[in-house]
Amino acid sequence: AKAANAGGVAVSGLEMAQNSQREIWSREVVDRKLWGIMADIYDQIKTTAFDLDRPNDYVLGANAAGYKKVADAMFDQGHPLRSWDLPVVEKSEPL
Repeated sequence: AKAANAGGVAVSGLEMAQNSQREIWSREVVDRKLWGIMADIYDQIKTTAFDLDRPNDYVLGANAAGYKKVADAMFDQGHPLRSWDLPVVEKSEPL
């Protein structure tokens, strides 16, 4: 399901790129670009699952690869993910 959603997002991105360049791409060009994007997504999922010692767990690979992509983007923008920066909430005494 995640890959299908990624395909839809990718097509939307291709449409925006095409519009911003004021070009009209043929169905074959769009299909070739989408094929490359989806192949890259599959490779990232497979590699991530393998790196986590779960080579056939593509759900884990997809989730971890997606999380890493967001975390890397946040870090690049100066917002590192550090759990120790979260405020500590004290538990109140029961009445």
